[in-house]
Amino acid sequence: MVSNRCKMMVKGELKKLGLHFIIIDLGVVDIMEDITPEKRQLLKTGLLESGLELMDDKKSILIEKIKTAIIEMVHHLDEPLKKNFSEYLSEKLDQNYTYLANLFSEVQGITIEQFLILHKIERIKELIIYDELNITEIAWKMNYSSVAHLSTQFKKVTGLSPSHFKLLKNKRRSPIEEVGNLS
Repeated sequence: MVSNRCKMMVKGELKKLGLHFIIIDLGVVDIMEDITPEKRQLLKTGLLESGLELMDDKKSILIEKIKTAIIEMVHHLDEPLKKNFSEYLSEKLDQNYTYLANLFSEVQGITIEQFLILHKIERIKELIIYDELNITEIAWKMNYSSVAHLSTQFKKVTGLSPSHFKLLKNKRRSPIEEVGNLS
């Protein structure tokens, strides 16, 4: 789950099945009662019809937690991190970063860093489109060491400089759910 719309869909499916939840957060649902295999299958089917997936294995769940942590950090934090990203992720998920990075690469086909960069670029596009911050402020907000570093990375991913992107009439953005998916 990567958006409020996804959370609403999950709530709806749980309600249909008469299940009560303690928390529905990005990528996590805590259900109050024990779920029967039949209800679990109904939930899985209902979620699939909505374009969502119920994850059962620990590796898939951990991959989703990594993605969720990156999305929360890039799209929802207002202040830049005070520590490096690998330390932040390792502490947040209580796992060794090397293990997380190897697992993510193996399953997703891209590195955690590449996934992070793709999300940062989407967020930068959004901030450019909103036109509330200048490029220096965006660089600070997105935790870049300099405007030059942001510009280089932006151009490498999009093929355009941030200033050229700002001039485009049809600005190309991707839904958060699609950023970093190779399928």
